[in-house]
Amino acid sequence: MSDTHAQTVAYVREGMLEQQAPPTKEAGAIRWLRENLFPTWLNAIMTLVAIYVIWYLLSGLLPWIISPTWFSGSLSECREILTGAGQSTHQACWGVIRDRWDQLVFGFYPQELYWRPVLALVVLLAGLAPILFGRFPKWFLGFSMASPFIIFLLLWGGPIWFPVMVALGFVLGAVAFRSAVRFNQIVGVLAAILVPILFWLFLAEPIADALTSVLPIGLESISSKQFGGFLLSIVIGVAAIVLSLPLGIMLALGRASDLFIVTKLSVGFIEIIRGVPLIVWLFTASLLLNYFLPPGTNFDLTLRVIIMVTLFSAAYIAEVVRGGLAAVPKGQYEGADSLGLSYWQSMQLIVLPQALKISIPGIVNTFIGLFKDTTLVLFIGLLDPLGLTSTIRASTDWNGIYWELYVFIGLMFFIACFSMGRYSLHLEKKLQREHR
Repeated sequence: MSDTHAQTVAYVREGMLEQQAPPTKEAGAIRWLRENLFPTWLNAIMTLVAIYVIWYLLSGLLPWIISPTWFSGSLSECREILTGAGQSTHQACWGVIRDRWDQLVFGFYPQELYWRPVLALVVLLAGLAPILFGRFPKWFLGFSMASPFIIFLLLWGGPIWFPVMVALGFVLGAVAFRSAVRFNQIVGVLAAILVPILFWLFLAEPIADALTSVLPIGLESISSKQFGGFLLSIVIGVAAIVLSLPLGIMLALGRASDLFIVTKLSVGFIEIIRGVPLIVWLFTASLLLNYFLPPGTNFDLTLRVIIMVTLFSAAYIAEVVRGGLAAVPKGQYEGADSLGLSYWQSMQLIVLPQALKISIPGIVNTFIGLFKDTTLVLFIGLLDPLGLTSTIRASTDWNGIYWELYVFIGLMFFIACFSMGRYSLHLEKKLQREHR
């Protein structure tokens, strides 16, 4: 029976077949091309058109970019090199970047003191590392808090006691807040604001001068007029970004507050600042602000610009954070109330972390726009990278140079802004993983 049945079976598998490779069109580069570039006839046409456009642009740009003029010392020397190589004299003359890179980066900062801005940048990155990545010991946060004062001392120099007095003002503000908040939250906030301001206005300078006369410790003073190039843009941009975020959060909380006076003051500040272009506020900082200061006061123009840019950015940050606060479910507020948390505890532990997480794209977008807007200081006489292009072209060696400088400046700004955008994506993905 079994023999007869075995003879009637056409095929009986006695073992497993080895795994076979997929068809060529279903794997590797061919599959990627078919799925991403040629999935349909319309996509195939668009892909071919895009390839032609890219080839057309590169065929015109690459010969201009690939130019053997890096070591030339003037525009006329560039043209001689190109003529000798049998190439068009309309190609890029990159010698201007090699010859004037230090001026584009450091402005008119003394060349023998370049180590100070470089060290300040290292201190800035080290101070931001625990805040941006959070994988450092907690004691390192003390260095992060001290880094702004170290950076100020490195860049501007002068006696060490002035930044120490500024830092002491913040310490007094924190002490005043902790002491007064026990009686009333509003009184605590007012004390935290008024005590440092009064200390800086009336006591900081006399104490600093007295300590300087006893212990004259410090670095060589550098005027803000010697700042320029990317150094100026980074100083204004980073200072405004660091200062505008906490101020914007406070304004957002003030606008969402139930206190009538706090709400109206916050709304008025935000709407007035946002309703006027930044260039107008820069002219205000440059021309009008001195009229509101005591006679004989010499308030540094760069510091005035930092203050105005900070206030301008804070108004936009406030609206972004307010949107994040509105997006937090109402149940989170009610849950904080049910736990018996105070207003500041609920904001610090429950509401604000969620609101800031929601607001990350808008906050980073505001910061990127702010950093690019630092080029507007050109109109009030500060020589940012764009302002220095006119200075460089004014020399007989580089009179006639245009695109090379703008390409270099645009590339530097792109690197900075692209880095901020990538960090924003990294932070969003990190918070999504932690939330899961």
